[in-house]
Amino acid sequence: MSRNVKFIYFAWVRERIGVQEERLDLPDDVRTGAEVITWLKGLGENYALALDDAQAIRMAVNQEHIHPSDTIGTAREIALFPPMTGG
Repeated sequence: MSRNVKFIYFAWVRERIGVQEERLDLPDDVRTGAEVITWLKGLGENYALALDDAQAIRMAVNQEHIHPSDTIGTAREIALFPPMTGG
């Protein structure tokens, strides 16, 4: 089984993957933020390059920030972006 999830990419993550957003069928056995990254890396070279340094990627599920070990629950939207700075 799988679930259809909207993925949104920001900054250099978007540039390396090559799209701003897309809908993907995420397998039901992908349950944590870290598993999402691992699964995405398997989609192609551009994903592997963009997500090579998983520690540098931040993630939000349904517009709430999560840690890699957190579960994604019933994610409808997953956003991936580099760390942000500012003040």
